[in-house]
Formats: sequence, structure tokens, C-alpha cells
Amino acid sequence: MKTEIITIGDEILIGQIVDTNSAWMAEQLNLIGIEVYQITSVHDDHEHILRALRDAESRADVVLITGGLGPTRDDITKNSLCAYFGSRLIFHQPTFDTLSSRFQKAGIPVNRLNRDQALVPGICKVIPNEKGTAPGMWFEKNGTIFVSMPGVPFEMTHMMEKEILPRLKATGKTRHILHLTLLTQGVPESILAERLQEWEDRLPASAKLAYLPSPTALRLRISISGNDSAEMESSLEKARESLLPLISDCFFGFDNDTMAGTIGKLLTETGATLAVAESCTGGNIAHLITLTPGSSAWFRGSVTAYANEIKTGLLNVSGETLENFGAVSAQTATEMVQGAKKAMKSDYALATTGIAGPDGGTPEKPVGTIWIAVAGPTKFICEKFVLSGDRLRFIQRASQTALHLLRKLIVQETSDHG
Repeated sequence: MKTEIITIGDEILIGQIVDTNSAWMAEQLNLIGIEVYQITSVHDDHEHILRALRDAESRADVVLITGGLGPTRDDITKNSLCAYFGSRLIFHQPTFDTLSSRFQKAGIPVNRLNRDQALVPGICKVIPNEKGTAPGMWFEKNGTIFVSMPGVPFEMTHMMEKEILPRLKATGKTRHILHLTLLTQGVPESILAERLQEWEDRLPASAKLAYLPSPTALRLRISISGNDSAEMESSLEKARESLLPLISDCFFGFDNDTMAGTIGKLLTETGATLAVAESCTGGNIAHLITLTPGSSAWFRGSVTAYANEIKTGLLNVSGETLENFGAVSAQTATEMVQGAKKAMKSDYALATTGIAGPDGGTPEKPVGTIWIAVAGPTKFICEKFVLSGDRLRFIQRASQTALHLLRKLIVQETSDHG
């Protein structure tokens, strides 16, 4: 069952807003076994909309449309749909009654433009909008289903979840599809792909592996489709069990897990605590940690030691170290992590110092250079990395790299004392 998504609105095409609707719909459709074949964004232009509808009908079983259903003059989707389906606008009393009741409770008078939102193409099935004023509309033509929905994200998502997805599933034309995402850090995509080539070749025909890189993780998504749910779950479990040993050096979680959350679980299991000292990452590591629910139980605190005076005054970094080796050095990172661990009386500590750019680099220490130090009860690691990307990407990658190094140290400590 192939689907196309059409988003209508000049605001998308000029970059004023980001089209999050399509991404969300594609994800939800995929979960019920419906393939998204194409996503198209079009102007608020009658002929452009008609052309997009014709093209989509020639390829898709389902066409989902969002946008252009508001009360203002630039919202022309309903008139275009009337033209496409050879219909005319009629007044839909139930929609108007719901709209009037909602406005009355809010103390807002209903004007002519609001009343016009109860006009719908006579040929459509009206889909109620419990979160807004513009109703959804369901059409069928030449074996293709067309659904028009508001472009406001929370209105669209509610309508999809309550009305559209159940109706599409009820057609009996959807397949079962299961996904499992494994999260990795620290091994480049090309190296991991080479390592997993033989494993991937042994996957059943119904399964496939996708590599999904981002600044914070390389996600490995296993997808399995078919008609027998039990058989699919068994195949997915076998794939998971055989894959994990191959990525043990870089795997840190599943699906929506975070590196900070994984670290939190490890620390909670042993009742250990963590302190952080940051320079080039500017507090981002502490931010990622405190986003984790329950982090107050194991996170002692953080020092953002951007200036050298803070490194010496709060973290007890030696002025001689800074003078002889510089702020971006193994020696400074080492003293920062030791200082944080001592000052905050933690079991583990992490420290970063580097050059985020775009200025400040030298031939010996180019932009992107970072020293990361992590310390535990008995073990210590200090490593240098040179990361690519702009300042924001550097901070994101540096933070995740530091947390990954800390996770590895905690695992080693736990294993030794387990």
C-alpha cells in the first residue's frame, strides 16, 4: 500500500516553518506497514495543487494532504479539492455546531470567516476535528484514497491517531512491520558497515538493515515485514542476538535511549556519583545529563571552566600546567577531571577541554581538537580527538564522545569489581 504526502503552504517553501508533519506521518504510516513513496510540498496555488493531486493519484493508493484549510483568503485547498473531484462546497451543520459551541465557551463571537470553515466539498466524508476548527475530508477516486487535514501539527496528529490510521488499517491492505533500533557511538559508519557485511548478507529476505547517522549516534535500524507477527518477532530477536556481539565496543542502547540515560542506569546500579568539568562543551554535557529523569540521584554537579582563572581557582589546575602545555592538553584535562572529582566528592568525573572554533586553532592544535579525561574509583582515561563540523556540531559530537568514553570506563570498573 503506497502513500504520498502533499503539504500545502508557501510558508514551507520559503523556509518560514519546517515541515514536521510529513516526518511524523511517515513514521506512523511505516509502523502499520504503509510505505511512503513520495513527499511533496506545493505553493498555495490552485493549478499547482491540482497537478500535485493528479501526479500522486497516478502512483499512490493513499494521498495524505495537510495545510490550506484555514479561514483566510490564502487557504484555497477546499476549492481546489472541489475542482479535482467535480464537487461543490456545501454547508456541514455538525461542523458548524461544534465550532459554535467551542467559540461560545471561549467567549469568542463566530464571524463569517469562521462559518465558512463549515463548508466542505459535498462528495467527501467529513472527519471531525476535536482540536481545531477546520474539519478533515476523506475522498475516494479511481481506487485511490485522498485525505485532507489541517496543517496545524497538534490538530493533524490527533486526527491521524483517532481517525485516519484506524480507517487505513481497516482496509485490510496494510502489512505488519517491526523495527528495532540499536544505538552506537565511536565507530565510523564505513567501518561498521564493513564489519557487518557478512551478518547483513545472512538476514532473511523480509529483513533489512539501515544506517542512520547523526552528530550524537549512529543508529542501526533492523526492519522486518510480513504477515505473521509471531514469526516476525522471532526473526527480529534472532537478528538482535546475533548483532549485539559484533557491536559490543560501540553499542549503548535501544530505540530512544540516550547516552546520559545509559550512564545513569550504570551509576544507579552501584550507587555511584558523577561530577563534570567542561570547557569547550560549555555546559552541554551537564545539560544532557539533567535532561535525564532521576539524574539528581547520581549527578553531583558541573563546573563550566571556560576561563583559565576558573580552571585554576575552582578545579585546582596548576598555572604551571597551563603555561607549559596550554589549556587544550592532556595535562590540563587530567588536572580538571581530578579537580572536579575532589571538589564535588564524586566516584566518577569527566572533563573536556578543546577548540570549538571557528577561530583559535593552530597547526599543532587545529579547530576541532579536544582532550577528554574520565576518572573512576580505580581507573583513568585521557584521550585526544579531532572532530569535524561547525561549532554547534563540534559541541554535540564532543559531548557525546565524552559521555561514551565515560560509559566505557564505568563498564570496565564494574566488570573488574563485579
